Amino acid sequence: MAGAGSPTNQGLDASGLRIAIVHGRWHQQIADGLLEGARRALAEMGADVLELPVPGAFELPVVAQAALEAGADGAVALGVIIRGGTPHFEYVAQAATVGLTEVAVRTGKPVGFGVLTTDDEQQGLDRAGLAGSKEDKGREAAEAVVEAALALRSLRG
Repeated sequence: MAGAGSPTNQGLDASGLRIAIVHGRWHQQIADGLLEGARRALAEMGADVLELPVPGAFELPVVAQAALEAGADGAVALGVIIRGGTPHFEYVAQAATVGLTEVAVRTGKPVGFGVLTTDDEQQGLDRAGLAGSKEDKGREAAEAVVEAALALRSLRG
């Protein structure tokens, strides 16, 4: 499991930060778990949150960019892409990954990457922050975006 060695971000203070959660709706049980993990983390850190649902992972970059251009300090991008029997998985995973990276670089604002790319549904359930999950990738993406936004704030100070 990739969670070994992940940083701990306890005690982050997101007061004064506006964070958009842009979340895909495919694979609802997993997607809902990711969203709940991000919500909990951002509430604990005191962020002002705007939630923007989108159909799937392919739509995450354009909506994340719009949220950042509209004044959000960071965006948490959440989605679920499960491998199927066609190359569709590779196309969508690459588009979401490259698109979100370009959004962060273009806007100069952080994007927390909470897009699961899994071989099967069980791998998603294991990472969704649900009861019995081994990881909470929604929380991790939220913590990452806040930590990066605070680092950028200190530089721009």
